[in-house]
Amino acid sequence: MKEKILLVEDEEALRAALTDRLQREGYLVDEVTDGERAFERACSSPFDLFILDIMLRGRSGLDLCRDLRAQGIQTPILLLTARSETVDKIVGFKIGADDYVAKPFDMLELMSRIEALLRRVPARKGVHQFGSIRVDIGATAVTRAGEPVSLSAREFQLLFYFVEHAGRALSREQILHNVWDYDVRAITRTVDMHVASLRQKLEKNPKRPELILTVPGFGYKFAG
Repeated sequence: MKEKILLVEDEEALRAALTDRLQREGYLVDEVTDGERAFERACSSPFDLFILDIMLRGRSGLDLCRDLRAQGIQTPILLLTARSETVDKIVGFKIGADDYVAKPFDMLELMSRIEALLRRVPARKGVHQFGSIRVDIGATAVTRAGEPVSLSAREFQLLFYFVEHAGRALSREQILHNVWDYDVRAITRTVDMHVASLRQKLEKNPKRPELILTVPGFGYKFAG
């Protein structure tokens, strides 16, 4: 079955170029030009991926990302942004984005990012309990002390990878290759941002983590 993508971009030339390329790659594309209509479309129809421009009329891409996650929609989100400041990337990840591409971008790189995001977590059943944290792999659901924890699709993939490799020290490069599935060695900070977000949502004290431990100079280890 062809994957369905919601493309939210108000720049006509770029939107047309992206739609044409995505369709030639075999994807089904639904185009929207503003955040308000995008939110309505995303909440009323299932999609496999959201591609959101940050600078949108009515409701920005960041606002749209945050609001979709607040609705419990876990569909992967890729942000398109002309901004390059680290703070914008951090904000995007904190509110639930799974990846970002800064404009101007290389079309081949964008396609690679999209393919990576569309590779879903394997549909394996199983429930894992780590203190007050409960991870249901089959239902892609996480609770803390019985309360639902809202994770982005990428955060759940990262947590899944940690659970599958509990007790092992994992380098940032290993994590990038296996969770993001493309070569982003130049931005290993991506892993740190997602780990920080998971700690905020799962750890009793994010500054003194008990589940996701830092291995100095190397990476991380899941101690569950």
